[in-house]
Amino acid sequence: MTAVAELSGHRIDTDVIGAIEYCYEQGWTDGLPVVPPEAGRVEAMLAMEGRPLEATVASHEPTGRDCSVLAAAVNAVMAGCLPEYFPVVIAALEAMNEYDYQYFGSTASTGGAAPLLIVSGPVVEDIGMNSGVNVFGPGNRANATIGRAMRLIIMNVFKMLPGVSDLSTQGHPGKYCFCIAERSERNPWPALNVELGYPDGVSSVTVFAGAGFNNVENHKGNEPEQVLDCFADSMASLGCLTTGQAVVVMSPEHARVVSSTGWSKSDVQNYLYAQAKRPKHAMQRVGRYREDADGTPLGYGLDDVLRPIDDFIHRGFGPEDILVTVAGGDAGAHSAFIPSWSQSRGSIMQSKPIGVCLDCD
Repeated sequence: MTAVAELSGHRIDTDVIGAIEYCYEQGWTDGLPVVPPEAGRVEAMLAMEGRPLEATVASHEPTGRDCSVLAAAVNAVMAGCLPEYFPVVIAALEAMNEYDYQYFGSTASTGGAAPLLIVSGPVVEDIGMNSGVNVFGPGNRANATIGRAMRLIIMNVFKMLPGVSDLSTQGHPGKYCFCIAERSERNPWPALNVELGYPDGVSSVTVFAGAGFNNVENHKGNEPEQVLDCFADSMASLGCLTTGQAVVVMSPEHARVVSSTGWSKSDVQNYLYAQAKRPKHAMQRVGRYREDADGTPLGYGLDDVLRPIDDFIHRGFGPEDILVTVAGGDAGAHSAFIPSWSQSRGSIMQSKPIGVCLDCD
C-alpha cells in the first residue's frame, strides 16, 4: 500500500516526494523541486511536436551533445510546462541553435548571462502568458515554466553546470527563468512578430543572451526625450557600455509618453543609439578603452572592439542593435533595459516562428 502523509490538511503521496528526491539525487534540478518526468506527461508533451522524438532540435558543439525532441520534452515536464507551452520551448531552442547566438559562450562565461525569451503574437493569449503586471516576476505558470525549461535543458542536456562548466562570477535571477510576453494591446508600434515579417497569425520568440536587469524610472517626464534620455543614460553607464546589443522593455506608461508626439519605433532606436554614448576619454579613464601607439583601438577582434565615432563610443554598431518592445502593468513609470552578455558582441539575438516551419513544403 502506498504511504500517504498529511500536510496542512492535504494528503500527499510520499512516492511522489521520493521521485522528486530522486531527481535531486541525479542532479536534474536547478535547485528547486522538479515535476517527475512520468511517461504519460512526457508523451503528452511530445504530442505537441510532429517530428520524431529522436530528431535533434539543437546541438552544443563544445560538449558534443545534442538536444532531441524527447530530451526537450522531458525537461519541459520537469520544469512544470503544460503541453501547449512546448512549441514555444522548441522555437526558443531553435533560435538558440543559430550560430550567431553562440550560446556556449554565454552559458559558460563569468559574465553570467541567461537566455531572455520575448514571446510575441497570438500565442501569448492562447497559452495565458503574462505580458502585464509583474511581467518579469513570479506568478504566471507559462512564463515561469517556459523560461525554466530552457535552464534545465542547458544544465541537463548540454551539461553547463554551475561551478563546473558554468563559471558565472555572480549570475542573476534570470538564470532561473527569463521569459516574458510582449503586451500588444498597449504597444503603439508594430509587434515583434509583425516587425520580423512573419505571416499573419504566426507568433514568434526572440532569444537574447541577457545580463542583469536594469530598472529605468521616470515618473515626471512628459516628453519623449525626457524618458528616452533616462534609458540612454542607463545603456551608456561606464560599467555597462559595450558594442553589444540591447533590449529595451518599455512599460505602457513610458511607451505612451514616447509615442504621444508621433515617434515611431525607428525614431526611438535612432535617438537611443545617438544618446547612449560616452566620450572616449571617459572610457579610457576607467581602463575600459585602450589604443595602441598609432591610435588603433585594442580589442578581441575587428567585430568586437569599441569603435569611437567622433570621439564617442556608442552602444552597439547602430540603431538596429536596440530591440524595443512593450510589457508591464498600466500603472507605474518603471521600464527595463537589459544589456547583452560579454564585453563585446559575443552573442547576437535570434528569432523564430512558433509552431510553424516556414521552410517546409
